[in-house]
Amino acid sequence: MAKKSVASLQKGTGKEFTKVIITTKSPKTGAYTFKESMVHNDKVKEAIASASK
Repeated sequence: MAKKSVASLQKGTGKEFTKVIITTKSPKTGAYTFKESMVHNDKVKEAIASASK
């Protein structure tokens, strides 16, 4: 199923978006959590900078 969704993003305007996965470590448990989002290529650096604050 994942392959199908990735393949559909390669057609049309899907090439203008990037999947951003941000990893954060919980200070309480030490477990890692992941936040995934689809971001326009022009906004990738902004998305990463806002997540690191």
